[in-house]
Amino acid sequence: MKARVHVMLKNGVLDPQGEAVRHALGAMGFDGVAGVRQGKVIELELEDGTSEADVTAMCEKLLANTVIESYTVEMS
Repeated sequence: MKARVHVMLKNGVLDPQGEAVRHALGAMGFDGVAGVRQGKVIELELEDGTSEADVTAMCEKLLANTVIESYTVEMS
């Protein structure tokens, strides 16, 4: 079983990496980009019996800084 966790900065939190990407794209001639938000994807290979609740607990305790980041979990 696998889980994919998408972690993004919450709305209203400054994203300097996203802003750097937006500026770089503009310098490369991609002028149609008004904003960029940088995030991360964490892929977990799980043993049988690991639940989505277990993965949520992992996110709350380690994988995401829930003060400034939000996350979603996809199980497959």
